[in-house]
Amino acid sequence: MEERGSPDGDPEWSLEQGPEGQETPIQVVLRVRPMSAAELRRGEQSALHCSGSRTLQVSPPGGGPDVAFRFGAVLDGACTQEDVFRTCGVRRLGELALRGFSCTVFTFGQTGSGKTYTLTGPPPQGEGVPVPPSLGGIMQRTFAWLLERVQHLGTPVTLHASYLEIYNEQVRDLLSLGSPRPLPVRWNKTRGFYVEQLRVVEFGSLGALMELLQMGLSRRRSSAHTLNQASSRSHALLTLYISHQTMPPVEPGEPVGGKLCFVDLAGSEKVATTGSRGELMLEANSINRSLLALGHCISLLLDPQRKQSHIPFRDSKLTKLLADSLGGRGVTLMVACVSPSAQCLPETLSTLRYASRAQRVTTRPQAPKSPIAKQPQHLETKILQLQEENHLLRSQLSQMNLKVAGFSGTRMAWAQRNLYGMLQEFMLENERLRKEKSQLRSSWDLAREEQRVLAQQAPPLCLLPSPAGPWPSPTVSLCDGARSLLPGAATHLLLPLLPPLSPVPSPAGPLGLPTEGSPAAPGVWP
Repeated sequence: MEERGSPDGDPEWSLEQGPEGQETPIQVVLRVRPMSAAELRRGEQSALHCSGSRTLQVSPPGGGPDVAFRFGAVLDGACTQEDVFRTCGVRRLGELALRGFSCTVFTFGQTGSGKTYTLTGPPPQGEGVPVPPSLGGIMQRTFAWLLERVQHLGTPVTLHASYLEIYNEQVRDLLSLGSPRPLPVRWNKTRGFYVEQLRVVEFGSLGALMELLQMGLSRRRSSAHTLNQASSRSHALLTLYISHQTMPPVEPGEPVGGKLCFVDLAGSEKVATTGSRGELMLEANSINRSLLALGHCISLLLDPQRKQSHIPFRDSKLTKLLADSLGGRGVTLMVACVSPSAQCLPETLSTLRYASRAQRVTTRPQAPKSPIAKQPQHLETKILQLQEENHLLRSQLSQMNLKVAGFSGTRMAWAQRNLYGMLQEFMLENERLRKEKSQLRSSWDLAREEQRVLAQQAPPLCLLPSPAGPWPSPTVSLCDGARSLLPGAATHLLLPLLPPLSPVPSPAGPLGLPTEGSPAAPGVWP
């Protein structure tokens, strides 16, 4: 009997040992579903037999050597959903996620082999009808355990969830408020591959998380064909983000801490066997291409030389989002589901070989560290020195503030007294100026009154012709230049003159004027 695989993948690996920095193989658990009613009616025989808890024996119909495959655990058709949950060691992954690691659980196998049933239980019987607790899958049982575990933690924890599907190489948000639309897959150095604009919902109770799960399941694409009446036509990824409030944010927009991702891969199928036509055939081709790209990446990861070189994770959206789980820093559990029917043996052997290669892929788990822990040792020492210096300067500054506060109080009292004295001086000066202004206005009013009286008592002065002859009148008029010398409106002034003397006869000329050389008589004007 040929034996393949190895027992290295042990889901009960010690938590105390811790995966930090060690090469950790992908844990693989094999589940064989029971024969369906349709297969029993057709009289099909089982080609798979479990030999112990880790070995599966394949007996080809019609003869041929048996082939044995060894995995971390092998579960036959008699195992319940609770047996699957306990054997897979999902609690260990949950504990690692609480410690900050990135953990992934994904199912793989042929269509109709029980992948979705293993993860989420049977399909809902109707909208709003919950799955019976006894039939709940790995996801429901993990949710219940995680919520109860968080309540007993000593530190506050915030939980978020996102749910998406990859349908025909398009990523759609199953929790979007509107109709799902294609979203781009981006990459950066800090986060790796991520879905842009993906809705992340915070929840705090088991009921709220179950509602998110049912919302995504109701939106996920599924169809019926020959091998499965509720065949998933897309790959679905539900991610739980576990954030400790004491952890500093690494990048805006992304929850900080560990995460637990559940991946329900669509089943591989042969179109001739399922009888898919039209849109179902296009969906099957898209599913097979993405699974082929995933298998190619796993094969390259098995080669130590090729693992250090380029791995084509960019070949499909599925391999992009599983890059960290397969060859990165996460802890991964794979649940391979197979059908026992001899009619499905070719697909079953393909799944077993696929799972056997996957359990030899190793990852190097690393928990996210704070920005201080990422710095080199000398930078950590420098940061500690700066923190001590900052503390010392703060202490000195607080002491100086106390002294300045006392000095400021003395200056404030002195300023208040000085201000009161200055205010009194300003008031006295203002009163003195008011009195001076009043005196000046009184003097000005008195001058105006005197000016008005003088203007009334001073008639205009001018030379008027005398009625007795050509001699000037005793009244004289002032010239314009003299007027300007007088103040205000006093433009004329009386000039009293002596009365004219009586003329004395004297020798006169023809005009009666005194002749030249004649002596002037007394009292006569020259």
